[in-house]
Amino acid sequence: MDNLESLIIARRLRVPVDAPAGSASGRGEIAARQLDAALLSVGFTCSTALLERLTELRGETVVDLGVRVLAAVRSLVGDHVQHNSYFIDFPKNVPDTLEFWAGLLREALLDPVAAARVQPPTLDLLTLPGYGRYQHTYTDLLAAHAELISLAGDRVTVLGLGGSLESEARDLYFSLAGSETPPAAEDLAALRSLASFCADQPERIPVRENRAVVNEVRLAAGRPLLVDTVTDVLRLACGCSGGDVTLATSTRFRSFRRAERRALLQALNAVATPAKLGDVPRHREQWKRLGERLHPHEYPRFPHAARVFEVARGVRGAAGLDSRVEAALSANRTADAVELLENAPGALLRRLDHLLRTGLSASAVLDAAEKAVAGASGRVLLSLREHLQNRLAPAAGRVFTNRYGRAWTTPDSRSPLEEKILWRAVAILDEEITRRLPDAGELIVDPDVLDVALPLSGKAVSPGLGVLPRGSLSAVDGELLRFFVHWRQAERRTDYDLSALMLDASYGDATHVSWTNYANGFAQYSGDLTEAPDGASEFIDIRLADATRPIIIPQVDVYDGERFDEAAEAFFGYMTRDAEQEGRPFEPRTVRMKSDLRGSDRTALPLVFLRGDDGAWRVKWLHLYLKGHPRFNQVEGNRVTASLLVRSIVERDYLRVRYLADLLRTKGSPAGHTTYIGLEAPAGLPPGSRVYTPGTLHELIPA
Repeated sequence: MDNLESLIIARRLRVPVDAPAGSASGRGEIAARQLDAALLSVGFTCSTALLERLTELRGETVVDLGVRVLAAVRSLVGDHVQHNSYFIDFPKNVPDTLEFWAGLLREALLDPVAAARVQPPTLDLLTLPGYGRYQHTYTDLLAAHAELISLAGDRVTVLGLGGSLESEARDLYFSLAGSETPPAAEDLAALRSLASFCADQPERIPVRENRAVVNEVRLAAGRPLLVDTVTDVLRLACGCSGGDVTLATSTRFRSFRRAERRALLQALNAVATPAKLGDVPRHREQWKRLGERLHPHEYPRFPHAARVFEVARGVRGAAGLDSRVEAALSANRTADAVELLENAPGALLRRLDHLLRTGLSASAVLDAAEKAVAGASGRVLLSLREHLQNRLAPAAGRVFTNRYGRAWTTPDSRSPLEEKILWRAVAILDEEITRRLPDAGELIVDPDVLDVALPLSGKAVSPGLGVLPRGSLSAVDGELLRFFVHWRQAERRTDYDLSALMLDASYGDATHVSWTNYANGFAQYSGDLTEAPDGASEFIDIRLADATRPIIIPQVDVYDGERFDEAAEAFFGYMTRDAEQEGRPFEPRTVRMKSDLRGSDRTALPLVFLRGDDGAWRVKWLHLYLKGHPRFNQVEGNRVTASLLVRSIVERDYLRVRYLADLLRTKGSPAGHTTYIGLEAPAGLPPGSRVYTPGTLHELIPA
């Protein structure tokens, strides 16, 4: 229950309060005020409605609730751990890089025991005594730093009043399950917890991975399964076995109970039509392993299900839609390919660019697309719209990103499309998207949210505080920018390195700050830590007014040890401060963004900071990972790759909230309710208002 409560607070910034308002008015007022003061110390505050409700509760109830709320928001902002710094006075009194290494070497040579370890012909500077480990306690660090000067620009995030835990969990469950966009790994984990808790089950679940998680609960409860393809059954079997419902990695299937085998085969029998058997070869080996667990030969009343495993074993042939389309295109039978794709509207639209570049009349292809848009998902329509607007202004190269955030670029060798063809395709999409949008009533849009990218996929985005979809732009307020990374190793010595790559406007003339170069004219590194049995933190300070490069790319490298997904904990974030503010290296009130690091890759590129022609700084969200090397990754080694990838993301024209807001205004709708879109939900909205913030922005994607 406590985990669900923390999940709701982190995802919705609402505090579930089960106890009704009653006759105990005033008894919780002191505890409520104490909680609000404690929350302010980490950059949060209670809304007026939440404070009023808390004052109506018993004091001990408020204290118990406050302990859980404070723990949840401290974890959300990264304040649940002690952020020590290698140099106790950071950002002051940090030595020059060469001065620091020379000092360590001098101390080692004066120590007879240590001197034996630093003899020629080789010298590993990282093994010098005292290097890479804290030389002072966290208490010492606190004593060395003055308290943070509180300013109006510090972050204050409002926690709203929620309903009962059951109602809040149900709302979050239905929001995640009904999302039109593929989920992050954290979303799937949250969905699994919520599905087990909530009695109500949604009937429409558009994303296959979400459907598999919900079907796990349905299977356990003996309820009918939500499947319409054979792959839905395979995903469910993987989920029930503790495996990967995305099917990206193989699953070791468990032994299923007889009732489970019967339910899975019955569901498979209902959807295993000849047209859908073509999906089986894509996951042939997994189907073979599943057949060994389900024993389909024991259920002769499910003959269609048995054919699935015959296809997997190669006994029966089955050509999928993609293979038939590819065969037609290879034979220059584009008209036949279009005819095949007309039965799969989403597939046709995904191939629209390719089809427009074949020999078939562009008008005929667009006529087919015009018929297909009504049958495709809203996410496909928006993704194609974004693709086409980038074809109108082609960039130097193309960027591809997979579900893990791993990206690569390639030169754009596609032939250009006629502008009038592109504009007709764009008009078709705009009309259909507008038709599907809900009636907004009175529309209120916070200008700060207009440049937030639409969340067309959440797979590579780890939820957290202030996290926005890839391609989003937001302003950077403050004179000092401070990156931070914290990690704690699980089993073996682990060394992560925080660094920053600085580039000029043409993505050249590179300089950097890292453990090999502690400082330049405007940036300062906090010192290198090479192990983290109890956790370790590194920081980089940037004085934005002095920055001589307009592009700053923070990155986290796995130098040695456990990957991000193997460590006990790993997260990145950034703070902003004004010049007169002091405080500790980590101050939760100044944190603007914090999210977990994950995945099997070895270098993380969370975001990029850009200075515009007006001198103002903005941050663009990347959510990228580089594969890197098994060991010894450094910013110097991936400079070219990182700059190419970042340039591709920066120059890409992402579809943003501004686009949907303009369509909503164009559509118009009768008054009667209010729709608000913004970074935070303001107080004073009329009852029944529809509110969309970054945590619920996926609900704006039309079905």
